[in-house]
Amino acid sequence: MFAALALALPAAYAQQRNLLVWGDSLSAAHGIAAERGWVALLAQRVEREFPSYRVINGSVSGETTTGGLERLPAMLAEYQPELVILELGGNDGLRGIPVKAIRDNLDTMIGLIQDAGGRVLLAGMRIPPNYGPRYTGPFHQNYFSLAEEHRLPLLPFLLEGIPENPKLMQHDGIHPRAEAQPIILENIWQVLNPMLREADSRR
Repeated sequence: MFAALALALPAAYAQQRNLLVWGDSLSAAHGIAAERGWVALLAQRVEREFPSYRVINGSVSGETTTGGLERLPAMLAEYQPELVILELGGNDGLRGIPVKAIRDNLDTMIGLIQDAGGRVLLAGMRIPPNYGPRYTGPFHQNYFSLAEEHRLPLLPFLLEGIPENPKLMQHDGIHPRAEAQPIILENIWQVLNPMLREADSRR
């Protein structure tokens, strides 16, 4: 059974508020050391700047929106996250799953998180252009329409500024190298930081 990795010391942070990263291999540090992945870097920054939070990485390499949806209720019940970074859909797209099915799964996950009292940061993905504009366009638009419908903070593309630089990509052309992880962190942070500040101000 998969166990989430809590990127904090449990004894010292028992009363912390949880920030859950719910993603696939892009968030699970595929092909690089876990401590160099953007989620580990995020945990370090959050510990410095928002010490009332701990980062929990529930990401699994190869995860789809279907798998993420199946696992999510148990994770919400166990960790009761105040914030969730939802980063899923890329593997569905690479498999050519119908866009509506992807959207429905993401929509259901957003609803579950909100019903559990959590706020969602939606991290969008793009599919390689060889899949054709009739698929890639609606696929990416999913994230914008979901963010608008649910009034969510949106990062349109998690890997902004990375795929066009081959030196930042692993040989498979899909997963970023360790050198790209700080860029991913900055992409996320520009949206997450205001959310954390707003949550702190409400406490």
